[in-house]
Amino acid sequence: MRLTRRHFLQSALSAGAVAALPTTLFSGCSVSSKAGTATAASTPARQFSSSFGSSAEIAFPKGFFWGTATAAYQIEGGWNEDGKGESIWDRFAHTLGKIKNGDTGDVACDSYHRWRDDIALMRAMNLTSYRFSISWPRIQPSGSGAVNPKGVDYYSRVVDALLEAHIRPFVTLYHWDLPQALEDAGGWPNRDTAGRFADYVQLVVQALGDRVSDWVLFNEPDAFVDLGYLEGTHAPGRKSLLDFLRATHVVNLALGEGFRAVKAARPRARVGTAFSMSPCEPASNSEEDKLAAERAHAITNIWFLEPALRGRYPEALTFLPETAMGIRSGDMEKTRAALDFIGINLYYRTIASAPGAMERTVHTQEWLFPVKMDGAHEGPRTDIGWEVWPKSMYDIVMRVTRDYNRPVIEITESGCSYNDAPDASGVIHDPRRISYHHAYLAALGRAIAEGADVRGYHVWSLMDNFEWADGFSQRFGLAYVDFKTLKRTIKDSGRWYAKVAAENRVGAG
Repeated sequence: MRLTRRHFLQSALSAGAVAALPTTLFSGCSVSSKAGTATAASTPARQFSSSFGSSAEIAFPKGFFWGTATAAYQIEGGWNEDGKGESIWDRFAHTLGKIKNGDTGDVACDSYHRWRDDIALMRAMNLTSYRFSISWPRIQPSGSGAVNPKGVDYYSRVVDALLEAHIRPFVTLYHWDLPQALEDAGGWPNRDTAGRFADYVQLVVQALGDRVSDWVLFNEPDAFVDLGYLEGTHAPGRKSLLDFLRATHVVNLALGEGFRAVKAARPRARVGTAFSMSPCEPASNSEEDKLAAERAHAITNIWFLEPALRGRYPEALTFLPETAMGIRSGDMEKTRAALDFIGINLYYRTIASAPGAMERTVHTQEWLFPVKMDGAHEGPRTDIGWEVWPKSMYDIVMRVTRDYNRPVIEITESGCSYNDAPDASGVIHDPRRISYHHAYLAALGRAIAEGADVRGYHVWSLMDNFEWADGFSQRFGLAYVDFKTLKRTIKDSGRWYAKVAAENRVGAG
């Protein structure tokens, strides 16, 4: 999940960052001939509440997947057990001052040992899909070479138990925990990492592909390259514009190579990627802000989707630093991947505006990509500070549906942090979380009714867990976790979601 309101290319880099780069890095930069079309201005709050209220019952298509999502580092623990190698998040979390309250994922929710308890939670919630990730260093401790049999055995047991419970194993192959050995060799800015990823994918699919049919290649590639290589707030903690630019292209190459690796091993497998998306609305009705909104959409939502589906970077941008990104002849054909579905992680919307001339001079990122992006503040806030705006679900699903010829979509994440605690009797009342999912599902139901081909909805998250740089300070789960005893308790929202899943419908609000 995206843990911070991302300002993609909005960290406070000075113009000196560009000045420090060799001028040859920006030679051969292409100029787009298209600026894109403008989006509509933001919907007033009064229209929001009336248009996307949940006064009517909404039924979902037969066979719709009701699920939850987790990530290996955030729940597993067992960080150095049974041959697992060190990941960049192990190293980052063990570095003083990187994680709030000094928390680490060394134990997390201890799902490495308590996975049966977690599947029992899913069964109690009537789930039909579970999106979880494979820890690359648990499979290949150094990111290359032979398979760690104990790591494969762990995931094999989880998959078998899910199938026995009639829950679809929906497997994410990379959710941010790169083997530290590969980071030491250059990390995602290193082109060799794309080939290493494809090798790893092949090993996992060969081991589990006889039982797993649905695969997610990456979780939120824009988030892990931005936060990890540009802003430095996530692992591996680098702050380099050049590393960021190169990492974005290498990840796009890895997506293409990973897709082909899955299909080579299992031609009938369904393969997609989970993209973090946010509808980008202009701050005003000015033509400059409308153009900025299209640029924000290009950067935020389709920077990793266009290369896969169309073999190009988004055309709404007027400048592409090809040399700095390390784009070589023939690369864009290698990025192509005919994804079987588009995964959407959706939490909130983004407000875009055009930077002034002085801002473009002072800030490197606004010189390269002339747009300012901020969070919206009309709607209520979650405890992490994100705006609740259900219309964002409808808007982004319909935009993807229109722009990409009605693709298959999976909502791979949506959720909210509310830190409600157990009452005196041990019950966790979290009505705001119920309201959030009720409203977002109502908006999703409207998109489906208008033609969007959406196959599933996955709540972030199954249970409270390690929330990256925020440690254990934010709670997104449908189940409460006592991080001292590791006891799991289903919240009111989990019981509500169980009813939704059982009935395949959202009741009238």
